[in-house]
Amino acid sequence: MITVKGLEKSFGETHVLRGIDHQQARGEAAVLIGPSGCGKSTFLRCLNLLETPTAGTIILDGITITGGGGDAPAEFEERQRQARRRTGMVFQSFNLFPHRTVLENVIEAPIHVKGLQRAEAVESGMNLLRKVGLEARSGFLPGALSGGQQQRVAIARALAMQPDIMLFDEPTSALDPELREEVLEVIRQLRDEGMTMLIVTHEMEFARQIAHQVLFFDGGLVVEAGPPERVFGAPSQERTRAFLRKIIPNPAS
Repeated sequence: MITVKGLEKSFGETHVLRGIDHQQARGEAAVLIGPSGCGKSTFLRCLNLLETPTAGTIILDGITITGGGGDAPAEFEERQRQARRRTGMVFQSFNLFPHRTVLENVIEAPIHVKGLQRAEAVESGMNLLRKVGLEARSGFLPGALSGGQQQRVAIARALAMQPDIMLFDEPTSALDPELREEVLEVIRQLRDEGMTMLIVTHEMEFARQIAHQVLFFDGGLVVEAGPPERVFGAPSQERTRAFLRKIIPNPAS
């Protein structure tokens, strides 16, 4: 479903990604961990082309979305647009339209980007709000919701475009501890339903529970990758062990 080869990203003289390789099957959840500033969020933003990679190849479901591939510019740009529509992203901040109701936030893109009729978009939007437990809040403005509820609306909004891949960039970092669990539970549900996901998080126990594979980033590189039981239970790299010792009581030494 996802193939990344030699991905690099620089901002001026700052080399943020230094050659990332990654493969992920359909229906897998990959969790990205590592210290702040190590390139995790930039990697996600490259996958949906919010950032243009400096070098390397990204292939989503057999479609190459970097480098042009010999296509005419217009054809390549259309390929990239289609790839963006198939990739949903949820950010640390909720980024909801404050002057639009919860339902209006969810149906905006399907109507104006996908050309869905309003009645169909409303029906789908209500189904998604029911999925995230917010059907009763459909007429509320975002300011009347808790942070956890707003983040669940953001997830419903991303799902409204019917993406094949969901990207989560520290979706609970802006939430109080008691609100995190309601957002994590929605992500668990998506994982159980077979959604292909990449999740940047500092919630290590959540990562251990949900991931099919864990990628430990440091200095713009994937230092270690593997199933959670190995990365958390028996990491092979000293840098991974040092990181886990700081954030997990009694990790594998």
